[in-house]
Amino acid sequence: MNNDLIKNWLEKQSALVVDGAMATELEKRGVDTNNELWSAMALVHDPDAVVAVHRSYFDAGANIAITDSYQANIPAFKKAGLTQEQSGKMIFDSVKLAQRARADYVKTLPEDARQTTPLLIAGSVGPYGAYLANGSEYTGDYSLTDREYKDFHRARMNLLAGAGIDLFAFETQPNFAEAKALADLSRNEFAGIPAWLSFSVTAEAKLCDGTPLTEAVTYFNQFPNIIAIGVNCTAMTNIEVLIKVIAKVTDKPIVVYPNNGDTYDPVTKTWESNPNARSFSELAPKWQAAGASLIGGCCRTTPVDIQEIAASVIE
Repeated sequence: MNNDLIKNWLEKQSALVVDGAMATELEKRGVDTNNELWSAMALVHDPDAVVAVHRSYFDAGANIAITDSYQANIPAFKKAGLTQEQSGKMIFDSVKLAQRARADYVKTLPEDARQTTPLLIAGSVGPYGAYLANGSEYTGDYSLTDREYKDFHRARMNLLAGAGIDLFAFETQPNFAEAKALADLSRNEFAGIPAWLSFSVTAEAKLCDGTPLTEAVTYFNQFPNIIAIGVNCTAMTNIEVLIKVIAKVTDKPIVVYPNNGDTYDPVTKTWESNPNARSFSELAPKWQAAGASLIGGCCRTTPVDIQEIAASVIE
């Protein structure tokens, strides 16, 4: 999948719909995600459940499936008892499972829709903080050298690329230095594969490490293979303002996929439901009007939420 093809789709359509939460839907299917690998443990113990979740989002109207590899990395799998070879296979398979769900879904479409409906697989690359499994993807409170960041991410990116992703999703990135390393690695070693870059931010329009969002977005304008930039895993009510902040400093398509309105405690790793949360059907059109081109959901979102987005954005 080349950059131009994805850009053409974005130009032809006002928006593409990104899928929703993986762990939330796995938990509904009885999969235990309370471990350091989080939803990625399902790659080991229940791959069919991963396929089912991906398929549920395609059925709901998603154009883009994000692989179950956010917290999947070789050191974490080895720590859980897998061999080097088995660990690599789990990351490779995260793509194959999403592709399987897509292939099954395509069979349900009319022939003309099969040719015109964009259905993409985005290889999830979570931050180093996700590997630490201590909530630091929400603080950015960690520091490696540029080389160390690249060495950490390279193995997973090689496996995702080898399995045939359409693009990378560098997501929930809280640390400016790490995001720089990822973009540089992507440009120099994976130039043929486009990527979106999505930050973990505060309500004050800063990356979680304190870097102003405008400074970060402006920096990544220089990377042609970063074809979209935005935010994820933040409150729905923050999104419209953040889109407007981003739109002031970039012409790249903007990607947003917030949480569903519930509140997460990274210490206890539990969620508190918000009965007064706004609906995606109400907010997604506002995000699109503000300038978002790729819209989906992150933690705690469901196929119902994605169906609301698909029904409310203008294609």
